[in-house]
Amino acid sequence: METVKQKEKAYHNKAFSEGTRKLLDKYYQTTKRSSAFYREFLLAKSKGGGVLEYGCGPGSQAFLLAQHAAKVTGIDISEVAIEQAAQQAKNERLENTSFLVMDAESLDFKNNSFDLICGSAILHHLNLDRAFAEIARTLKAEGVAIFWEALGHNPIINLYRKLTPHLRTEDEHPLLIRDIKKAERYFGKVEIRFFHLLALAAAPFHRLARFRLVLNFFNGLDRLLFKLFPFLKKYAWVTVIVLSQPEK
Repeated sequence: METVKQKEKAYHNKAFSEGTRKLLDKYYQTTKRSSAFYREFLLAKSKGGGVLEYGCGPGSQAFLLAQHAAKVTGIDISEVAIEQAAQQAKNERLENTSFLVMDAESLDFKNNSFDLICGSAILHHLNLDRAFAEIARTLKAEGVAIFWEALGHNPIINLYRKLTPHLRTEDEHPLLIRDIKKAERYFGKVEIRFFHLLALAAAPFHRLARFRLVLNFFNGLDRLLFKLFPFLKKYAWVTVIVLSQPEK
């Protein structure tokens, strides 16, 4: 019987080879606000330091980070992802990057190795206690970790997930608030930000010239709703999690 990790590796090798995830592009076009927050945070925190990117995949931020960090290391369970990332680094003549096939729940790095650890849509594929423990172990005392992740509370989004099983792995688990709270066992400070509720309604307009105006309108409504009705935050599509003060 295949283990969870074997199934994850097989799925992502196939998906990265065939470009399966591109079918979700119109939805990811609505995440510009959270993606911008994530990238700006990375740029601010990566200057001159050592960075580890969890689950780098072909959409890696390593190539952006390489312009600012002293050293960037990307890991992924998929050999195909690592081959694609390494080839891109070679094409761009980046000498301060390396890409390794590695289990994110059992890192081959020493304690206190990185100033910044980051990842996009990776934690919900992992055993969170193991992953958080490894992040805390390899993060420097003054370091910070940030993750862009899908949330699993919205019933409409969950219905779409159920109807499109070919677009995700069998064992992935979009995060619940209680899952994120597990990080408090390993970090002294856990910050959670929420993005994209009504903004998903902009997806059908992603090819229009005025798409940005439509998206900005819905983003504005989201900010207003989250301010007036905080209980709605957990129904957002995306959360950005910032972890600091690792407890070894």
